[in-house]
Amino acid sequence: MQILRCAAQLQLLEETLRKSLPTTLPVLGTVMTVARGNPASHEVLVDSWPHFGVVLTRLRPEEHRDPRDYYANQLAVFYRDEGALRALLAGTEAVTRARAFQILGMQDGLDKAVQEVASARGLKAE
Repeated sequence: MQILRCAAQLQLLEETLRKSLPTTLPVLGTVMTVARGNPASHEVLVDSWPHFGVVLTRLRPEEHRDPRDYYANQLAVFYRDEGALRALLAGTEAVTRARAFQILGMQDGLDKAVQEVASARGLKAE
């Protein structure tokens, strides 16, 4: 996963996400916030750039205070490729299992993918 920090990259991502509203809404708000100064200490991650398959937004890891607080550890996701989403959930450190978290997204199939990856790892997903 690659963290986008460059203003030009964030602007291009914002323009791309606007074309797929309303399904991109959960990540678009955070992308806009990060591009405009990031007062909430979030970060924007993509699996590849500029041709991304999945976008994930999250609070910066150093900002986490309580690993059990899944309200503070909210992740928002938008994906073009379900395989990229499954790879993100199953095989990267972008989504850590060391703390509780929530995944927000508006796409069909997100819940099923999360449930399947959690089951494969012997974890409970609600």
